[in-house]
Amino acid sequence: MTGKTFSSVWLREPRKVTSPGRSREEIVRAAVELLNEEGLPGLSMRKLGAKLSAGATSLYWYVANKDELLELVYDEVWGEMMVPDPDEVGWREATSVLAHSMRQVILSHPWSADLIGRLPALGPNALHVANEMRRMFKQAGFTGLDTDYAIATLTAFIFGMTIPEIAWNAKAGTEQYDAEQMKSAVAQVAGRYPHMRESFEMTEAENPRVVREVAFDFGLVSVLDGLERRLPT
Repeated sequence: MTGKTFSSVWLREPRKVTSPGRSREEIVRAAVELLNEEGLPGLSMRKLGAKLSAGATSLYWYVANKDELLELVYDEVWGEMMVPDPDEVGWREATSVLAHSMRQVILSHPWSADLIGRLPALGPNALHVANEMRRMFKQAGFTGLDTDYAIATLTAFIFGMTIPEIAWNAKAGTEQYDAEQMKSAVAQVAGRYPHMRESFEMTEAENPRVVREVAFDFGLVSVLDGLERRLPT
């Protein structure tokens, strides 16, 4: 059975603009701004055209469809991540800085979480991050497929911690869920479970954002410690 033909905006050269107008970079930046304001449901070629004071049809000169536009903005997000040189700071510091940066960038663009795994990360920024991650772990001493397994472990941790945080941020303190009501509900149901009650009482007065940042750092150090223990001695 023949599958659907794979296509990507990165598999063809950008069309040359022969008349004064918007550049693809301007369109991508405007799309990111629109996504930050309204999320994925709010992105349309019509709205983007209005934001740029241009007709929606003119945007199709730069991208064939909305999916191609999403590929471009997705790569723009990858380009915001800090990627230290492991030769200068060492592999653990490099991976730690990148992990924290990746979390912060995704949190600052919550809509990007919905694109992880949905779109191919074939843009130059995403490939640069992937290439440098591989260099970091190779410098650590990983070889062969173990290098890929180490990268998969780290990225699974980052996404696994960050994506639920985005979902929580989207609900807490909104009209749909009041943060204090949520805390009251948790306290009510946790009362029947002593270990959960203890956990809730310890964190109730803490700033949730600080707790999540500390939890991320705790988990990251644990992941890197575990990976380091797997290195050949």
